Amino acid sequence: MRVRLGRDFGRLWSAYAVSTYGTWLAFGAFPLIAVDVLHAPAFAVSLLEAAGLAVAAVVAYALGPWVEHRAKRPVMIAMDLFRFAAMASVPIAYLLGLLSYGQLLVVSVVSGTASIAFTAASGAYLKYLVRSDHLLVANGRFEGTSWVATAVGPPLGGALIGLLGPVITVLADAFSYLLSALGVLRIRGGDVAAPRDVAPGLRRGDLLGGWRFIVRDHALRRLFLNSILVGGLIMATAPLLAVLLLGQYHFRAWQYGLAFGIPALGGFVGARLSARLVTRYGRYRIMIVFGWLRSLFPIGLAFVHPGFPGLLTVIIVEGLLITCMGIFNPIYATERLQRTPAQHTAQVLSTWSALSKLLQAALMVSWGVLASLTSPLAAITTSGVLLLATPLLLPRRRQLTAPEPAAPADVVRVA
Repeated sequence: MRVRLGRDFGRLWSAYAVSTYGTWLAFGAFPLIAVDVLHAPAFAVSLLEAAGLAVAAVVAYALGPWVEHRAKRPVMIAMDLFRFAAMASVPIAYLLGLLSYGQLLVVSVVSGTASIAFTAASGAYLKYLVRSDHLLVANGRFEGTSWVATAVGPPLGGALIGLLGPVITVLADAFSYLLSALGVLRIRGGDVAAPRDVAPGLRRGDLLGGWRFIVRDHALRRLFLNSILVGGLIMATAPLLAVLLLGQYHFRAWQYGLAFGIPALGGFVGARLSARLVTRYGRYRIMIVFGWLRSLFPIGLAFVHPGFPGLLTVIIVEGLLITCMGIFNPIYATERLQRTPAQHTAQVLSTWSALSKLLQAALMVSWGVLASLTSPLAAITTSGVLLLATPLLLPRRRQLTAPEPAAPADVVRVA
């Protein structure tokens, strides 16, 4: 039977969906603008991705305590408006003949920072909005939406870029954030915020609050280390796969899109199955089984060759990997929310996201160097081998037996 999560959840879900589709619609637009419009060299294009990610993570990490102590809906609306303004500045500057590489870098940082803050606020609000026993269903719907957008967005975005150019595609992405802000504004329920400290200013302890909570909880600590390492090692190979398939193996653009578009549908299927599998077999068993499987399949990319067999190998490997991720991710996201008290949720989520993105940026650079010293295929294989060890960091069954932390009395409910 389909679980009903209420109209306010539907509005939050719709806001997430429209901004996610906008983001994937404009996927690859910034590198194309940097190359085609600004004639930036390859290193500058790589720096745009890595530096923007790293700086945004650092800034967003500092924003965690600020998000924690404020009502979450206004924060989400503000972050959407920041993203809208940043993205809309690109086509405006282009039309005025003022677009520069520096502006793209600033927009990348602002957009990335606002995205992390929005995710932290929305996660904390989701914990308030949805009953604890329905969080897995809610996270599954978010996860499924993300994978469908991943599958559909880039091909549509590629067509839009081909017809109208990357600058107009960025404008479409900008308006998706405006629509997201309007969706959050339509939510009519209450809100939640942790009480503010009477001491003025931001203290060092505030910045470390999320990190300290993650470290002290054995299960969260292991989930954190597992998730950021798996995500970092997978993301480190994304640019190398593009170089290998498009550069060395001469796949056509549509083949490359097909290789990653079709497997993303497996994420949608996995997300739909996640709650059902947990109901039948138990959360811990499904988490461990698919946590292991998602770390086993990437080694299959070591056997990618040119031509149709290589294309089929990528589709199968990525399809199995993403299906496992679609099942695993809602479970670990639910475990994270249920183990985190309401007054720490935003800080934990912002710390988690910021440190994850910092590691991704560092591994992207490191794997780029490794590929230069060896080859893209060797670097991809190295990542696959290292991933085989990451399931050892998954929580033990005894570490997941602690009761869910109750919402503390000092959390402020905002009407």
